[in-house]
Amino acid sequence: MATLDEERDHVGRCKAGLRRMLEGARDNVIVGESVAGDRYSAERLGRHLKSLAKELSEEPEGPPFFGRLDFGPGSAEHGGRAYHIGRRHITGEHGGPPVVIDWRAPVSRAFYRASARDPQGVDVRRRFGWSGTTLTGFEDERLSRGEEGESRILAAEIERPRVGPMRDIVATIQPEQDDLVRTGLDLSICVQGAPGTGKTAVGLHRAAYLLYAHRRRLERAGVLVLGPNRTFLGYVSAVLPALGEMDVEQTTLERLLATVPVTAADDEETAMVKHDARMARVLRTALYGRIAKPVEPVAVPDGSLRWRVPEDELRRIVDDTRRESLPYGTGRERVRARVVESIRRQAESRGRTAGAPWLRRIGRGVTPWLDQVWPAVKPEEVLYELLRGPARDGRDPAGGVLTDAERAALTWRKPPRGVKGARWSAADLVLLDELAALIERPRGYGHVIVDEAQDLSPMECRAVARRSEHGSLTVLGDLAQGTTPWAATSWPERLKLLGKPGGEVVALTTGFRVPAAVVELANTLLAALDADVPATRSYRSDGRLRVTRVAGLEKGVVEAVREAYMFEGSIGVIAADADVEAITAALWNEGLDLNGRLSVMPASLCKGLEYDHVVVAEPAAIAEAERRGLNRLYVALTRAVSRLDVVHARPLPPPLRHPC
Repeated sequence: MATLDEERDHVGRCKAGLRRMLEGARDNVIVGESVAGDRYSAERLGRHLKSLAKELSEEPEGPPFFGRLDFGPGSAEHGGRAYHIGRRHITGEHGGPPVVIDWRAPVSRAFYRASARDPQGVDVRRRFGWSGTTLTGFEDERLSRGEEGESRILAAEIERPRVGPMRDIVATIQPEQDDLVRTGLDLSICVQGAPGTGKTAVGLHRAAYLLYAHRRRLERAGVLVLGPNRTFLGYVSAVLPALGEMDVEQTTLERLLATVPVTAADDEETAMVKHDARMARVLRTALYGRIAKPVEPVAVPDGSLRWRVPEDELRRIVDDTRRESLPYGTGRERVRARVVESIRRQAESRGRTAGAPWLRRIGRGVTPWLDQVWPAVKPEEVLYELLRGPARDGRDPAGGVLTDAERAALTWRKPPRGVKGARWSAADLVLLDELAALIERPRGYGHVIVDEAQDLSPMECRAVARRSEHGSLTVLGDLAQGTTPWAATSWPERLKLLGKPGGEVVALTTGFRVPAAVVELANTLLAALDADVPATRSYRSDGRLRVTRVAGLEKGVVEAVREAYMFEGSIGVIAADADVEAITAALWNEGLDLNGRLSVMPASLCKGLEYDHVVVAEPAAIAEAERRGLNRLYVALTRAVSRLDVVHARPLPPPLRHPC
């Protein structure tokens, strides 16, 4: 086996290999500009080569490898060979064997799956320890001899202080996580993951794996990652680039649907109606209710002639087109084409030649009639009419679908005079997207990853389902962390709304980021939550929990933060939204730097985030702030990856059992 000095020499070979890859990529960009044949091929090749050169030049600085596999002579395919495993493939010199194998390659799977019970041909598995980019040591597990134990390097990597954005977990992926990461592209899965179980990391690593295994297919169709808010996206944004994947669209659902500015807010009653799945039926009725039955023939001028299509034929054309269930805009053009075709047959029967310019001119002549029967429309116009209330003649798309109280909640109190004066809410974005999809099919993706999916409404689920209609989904979430009024209580039901009723639900129950003491405290809340989820167990025995009753909340928080500064890592103060301003002012007045490793976070925005040291301020206030306040408290308590201080001036909520 290689010594530490020999492994350090290999680090040098890896750095040289990366330099060669970058220089080669840059040379290929220059050569490629004069190699490709037609203009389309040249542009496509140029984009690919420049993307590769840019990716290599922006390679995040870090260890070139984290593991090594030495296969025994009994391995049929890899007998006697050794491979270093890293975040990206690094080529060898002069076309020789690669100096690093990509963690996604088939051979790399043994690094995560091999064990003393099932060595999979591996003689020795080696894990490396690093300090920045300096190799400091390694640990060997001689699996062929049945030697496998707790890895100090693995534990140190899992427990490393949380500073800055989320890191990849390629060095610490566990077998049950690896199974999910390598699930096939055509399969949709739902990962029920308690806090700290790595569900978000699993989803991001699955994106990287699928792009590796199905590059050509996914480069055409695209991969979309949907997060719950911008803070969360900022937190996870570095993971995929660190794995060598730059071309993944990462956004929030609100930003994806943002076709109009959000300048209004709905009360909860109105938002509940707008997010209800029945609104899909209401919107379809409102849109297609604009189509009228032809009541007279159409006459299209053609010079001195006028071509006529009789009323009964027009009705048949409109009725047949409606039955085809086409998008509204496609149906409108199909009606135009069929009317033009009827006129073309008349013209050719009279010896007229119907060339392309003539057909376009006749098509324009059909437009005035078409605007009366199947009018062109924008989503904002349809929603404006719906939110104004029932029409003067009593027609109402919501009739028989919504109750009177729900219809009243949906209706604007003071309707704007016109569409341009309308102020739209976040919930309206979902309705506008539904209408836009009814008018014209939206872009679909080859794979969509949606995090915190338990908080999606039925209408938001429909928006996601449209983007993955011909692709697959990775659904990530935790029913216990559902905080919206419409939060899911069942994953099979949610998968059905997402258009993947056959998706497999898998639960991750081992927490790798949250210490046992914190997990045990949070688990006491589970019985009070409307969620049937298994309790979490922690991989870690370290960490600290302290629950402190104080006379003054702000002063108690300041004291907890001062002590937290004695430890390494990030510090997060989480409080009820209404308490954030007062707590922030108290910390500021005491000279504590809010621009460094200390953050004050409202409970409503802490989901998905992690801090080494968390101070949860006044649990009772968090629990009382909203309908699912106990769920929100569960989220807040599980943000700590090393130490948790619970500071309270009021009694703890009854479900939060802890000796004080």
